[in-house]
Amino acid sequence: MTTTGQPPRSPRRTAAPRTRIGLWLGRPLASFHLIVTIAVLLTVLGLVMVLSASSAESFAADESGYALFTQQLIGVALGAVAFYTALRLPVRYLRKLSFPLFLVSITMLMLVLIPGIGAERQGARRWFDFGVVSFQPSELAKVALVLWGAHLLASRRSEHGNIKSLLVPLLPAGLLMCLLVVLQPNLSTAIALGIILVALLWFAGLNARLFGAVLMTGLALATVLAFTAGYRSNRVKAWLNPGDDTQGLSYQSTQAKYSLADGGLFGRGLGQSRAKWSYLPNAHNDFIFAIIGEELGTIGCLAVIGLFGLFVYTGLRIAMRSVDPFLRLLTAGATCWVFGQAMINIGYVVGLLPVTGLQLPLVSYGGTSTAITLLMFGIIASAARHEPEAIAALHAGQEGRIARALRLPLPAVFSPKRAAMARSKSTRPTLAAQDRKRLESRKGNGKGKGNGKGKPGAGARATETPRTRASSSRAGSPTSAGYRTDSARRADPQRREAGAEYLAGARSPRRPRPEPQPGRPAVRSGERGYRR
Repeated sequence: MTTTGQPPRSPRRTAAPRTRIGLWLGRPLASFHLIVTIAVLLTVLGLVMVLSASSAESFAADESGYALFTQQLIGVALGAVAFYTALRLPVRYLRKLSFPLFLVSITMLMLVLIPGIGAERQGARRWFDFGVVSFQPSELAKVALVLWGAHLLASRRSEHGNIKSLLVPLLPAGLLMCLLVVLQPNLSTAIALGIILVALLWFAGLNARLFGAVLMTGLALATVLAFTAGYRSNRVKAWLNPGDDTQGLSYQSTQAKYSLADGGLFGRGLGQSRAKWSYLPNAHNDFIFAIIGEELGTIGCLAVIGLFGLFVYTGLRIAMRSVDPFLRLLTAGATCWVFGQAMINIGYVVGLLPVTGLQLPLVSYGGTSTAITLLMFGIIASAARHEPEAIAALHAGQEGRIARALRLPLPAVFSPKRAAMARSKSTRPTLAAQDRKRLESRKGNGKGKGNGKGKPGAGARATETPRTRASSSRAGSPTSAGYRTDSARRADPQRREAGAEYLAGARSPRRPRPEPQPGRPAVRSGERGYRR
């Protein structure tokens, strides 16, 4: 028995998200609202937990339970100003300021090592002390590296640079910055700088073998540095043998585990921690995650991890949707930095990693770290407003309540020409030298070659000055094809007349095909001998 043929089914269309979360994520400004929400939640949680974890120590030292909390509040206020400033700052200014900011951060890292200029605390020289407020230049170095690195790699990738142009000068400059931070000594911040450097090279599309070589070299250097200094080697020994010296080398990590176990599933309650009463050192700073686990329980710890996981999703979503290569690299590198630092902090609190001293972003105590992290969150939020769909919605008048309340300027549409003109001076000498080489080669190949009809040929194009060719390359026009700028093309009367003739010929109707003469076969247009 034969069956009748069924008609072919149409391909199944991907249905739009039906859930409320899917519909909300499909909105143009969803990424921007997510970043702002995550920044606010983590900052508020950090203020509450710093007040709870530092009240006992502050009262014992200054007879006031709000001393450390007040300093943290000042850092949050400065960070809020930096967040708002980053939202209002155009992208082209970020690219222009990236290299000067990198030079300033290198200079500050050198100055902080000089006795009398940098303040020494607990055997480390990491701060500039201004009396009431202290500043840690290594935190600013993170922002400087991710900004300048993204700008440099975006410029080199737009010029189709080779592997050497991707690694130099970013890799030597990043290693120099890490070396200056290690001399403070501050290995934890050097690890954060290494995370930024590796993330930038990865998202820039570095070869897998070279990327693996760079990664393995960085891990080898970190391992060597971990065993060179006495306190660092003690931390590694305490991590490898946690139960050997619970009252000595492993005391801090052991007390952190006791705090997490004491919290249980729902915690002892906000402000009811026992470890903060001089049982757990640095409870308000490096080990604040243990206090969160004791007071808020496993639910609170999972909420913190979930917020950082949502931050990773949002940051990578912004990077994937960005059209500007600079914003794509900047957002991806900053996302890896913040998330990597958070996971390292949580990892050594729960005992999975050796203690490094990296803070939990926006949650741990530290005015400089909080202000710089909020600045980075503001830059990421600005990148979210530069998504193509977000730009279209904002220019259509769909700002939303937050943008209208903050009176934020409308983002500019990405233009490759403007991005090419925003390159730093560090990349222009190399490009000018390449243009001069191309010009000399074209002069040698096209010398004396013209069509003899008054129209400029290859020889005429080869006689262009290096200044004109360099300006055309900076404006984004392909110099290898011999093109010139629009202004030069309009100023050339011969090109203008030739273009008018070409357009007139293109617009004129085609001439009729001639009639075949008697005695001669008709000639087709594709054969030889056909003339109009």
